[in-house]
Amino acid sequence: MAEQRIVRTVIPLLRRDLILASLKRGERLDGRGLQDVRQFTVRTNYVSKAEGSALVELGKTKVIAGVKTSLVNPFMDTPDQGVLIVNAELSPLASPFFEAGPPGEEDIELARVIDRGLRSAPAIDFGKLAIIPGVKVWGIYVDIYPLDYDGNLIDASGIAAMAALLSAKLPKVKVEDNRVSLLEEYERMPIVRRVAYVSIVKIGNHLVVDPTLEEEFVSDARITFAITEDGNICAIQKGGAGSFTVKELLDAQETAFQAAERIFSVLRSL
Repeated sequence: MAEQRIVRTVIPLLRRDLILASLKRGERLDGRGLQDVRQFTVRTNYVSKAEGSALVELGKTKVIAGVKTSLVNPFMDTPDQGVLIVNAELSPLASPFFEAGPPGEEDIELARVIDRGLRSAPAIDFGKLAIIPGVKVWGIYVDIYPLDYDGNLIDASGIAAMAALLSAKLPKVKVEDNRVSLLEEYERMPIVRRVAYVSIVKIGNHLVVDPTLEEEFVSDARITFAITEDGNICAIQKGGAGSFTVKELLDAQETAFQAAERIFSVLRSL
């Protein structure tokens, strides 16, 4: 563990001046501009056993998301709506910075950020997931598993979760005498709007979209926007010990909308 802490803190600090010097020239060490998102690909139906799934490669960051469904009892405060639960598991297989064991703060934050965006948009018509209101509804479970961590897990996970939901299918049901039977026919998940997640970090006085792992380590603060395809911000998450000025937040918002359009151009094709 001591060696891992050295890798995580000392090496980025030695390169901070180099990163800042590059940012002052309007470029980054990987050749991108400050507002450029890395190349990314989306492959849906990646897991045959899941009702929906997607593998996303954002630069060298790889994340897989799977969707499972089951008939469950509704929550008491929303008896006529389906249930959404998002989980994330950061495995040591994806990075030496992740530890095996129960979910930690990073796992929980990742899951909650993705959940909040999907729920607040909303991405799904939860009313259509009610089979017998107050008795049986569809439970939608989105599980997120990073495979390789090279920065910006939130955005990669958000793309993967949204793509997995877009590819997901539900069995049609038959209701007789308050009994639910699953049919052999399937229908698409009732998606009503797509959501894109865009994270921007502050390094010195510079705002950088889609940070790499090294850029994350030397950053002062992070802001993540969950944006709907109709141009609304449905969730915001701030991370890091540093702060943003009002102007920086407005600039970050503008950059996020621009980056989101690129993500939507891919999600709309799924």
